[in-house]
Amino acid sequence: MKVALIHDHLAQDGGAEKVLMAFQEIFPDAPTYVLVYNSKQANSNFAHKDIRTSFIQKLPGGVKHYKWFLRLMPAATESYDLSEYDIVLSSTSAFAKGIITKPETLHVCYCHTPTRFLWSDTHSYVQELPYGSIFRKLVPLVLHKIRIWDRIAADRVDRFVSNSKIVQHRIKKYYKRESDVIHPPVDIRKFSVSSNIGNYYLMGGRLVSYKRFDMGVQAFNRLGIPLKIFGVGPEFANLKKMARPNIEFLGKVSESEKRKLFSEAIAFINPQEEDFGIVMIESMASGRPVIAFNKGGAREIVVSGKTGELFSDQTWEALADTIIHFKPENYSATEIRAHAETFDTTAFKDKIKTYVLDAYKNFENTNIK
Repeated sequence: MKVALIHDHLAQDGGAEKVLMAFQEIFPDAPTYVLVYNSKQANSNFAHKDIRTSFIQKLPGGVKHYKWFLRLMPAATESYDLSEYDIVLSSTSAFAKGIITKPETLHVCYCHTPTRFLWSDTHSYVQELPYGSIFRKLVPLVLHKIRIWDRIAADRVDRFVSNSKIVQHRIKKYYKRESDVIHPPVDIRKFSVSSNIGNYYLMGGRLVSYKRFDMGVQAFNRLGIPLKIFGVGPEFANLKKMARPNIEFLGKVSESEKRKLFSEAIAFINPQEEDFGIVMIESMASGRPVIAFNKGGAREIVVSGKTGELFSDQTWEALADTIIHFKPENYSATEIRAHAETFDTTAFKDKIKTYVLDAYKNFENTNIK
């Protein structure tokens, strides 16, 4: 039984890439197909893997400026020759679902979300493009054609797996397909509970606008209590400019520094709506509670009064009010850690492997060869 893995691209290091790492551990002999591979931006764990890239990798600027080649990505995805494989497992929030396989090849797609800029976030995506108004008027014409392709591409998948209930809902809405929920992995073993709790709250991740770090900054500006923010991104300069001295920006931190920050924080702040939210699990793996916006993945992660608190209005006032009434002494680090362990990488790998092999057994029994 030969297996291939498909991923959109390896040009950053985020939650989707952790899922891919887990896939590679489950199927160590499987090659990984991606649109582009930027070894300087991707996690170093991929350096010794069998990574196979599309023709975009060889185009001038293809690696560093792969987003310029958006119009070519459907064709690049379809160019992978997967005819020798029995099972193809894709990890995608964009194009990887659109691979072409033989009738006797099973395609299981682990979907992080239906392509955001084509469906749920189209209008905000266009408005936030760093170009002039004329360019913004032309972009929807391109997106329209890719949206048609994306909808057709979803029909090529044999089995969908969604990373959360909210993504399951989106897959049903935009692709008209059913899916099974398997939450993404978190390596709980890397995190530990500390008896040394500091005097600061913590936020962090990729500093982009939809994650609403600005709301957190506004709340702590008014509260005047210490907040530390780790991570980099296009919003870094804007956030730093609006922040008062009680807010500290740490930039890119190492994994060991991040683990220490989690374990010694009063609580982790999650002001955004996430499809799932791995950083919330990482905080809990460190025994620290989470204060999160009550929408999306937070509803599947945070247990109010036990592992943290949820606030319903996505405003700085609602966040600040929750923090004012928050009592960290009411939370048990042991209980929070135990809840996090239900999302551990080992459990994820067991679920995925069982799911894929069972799906293939059923596929073989029903497939006419």
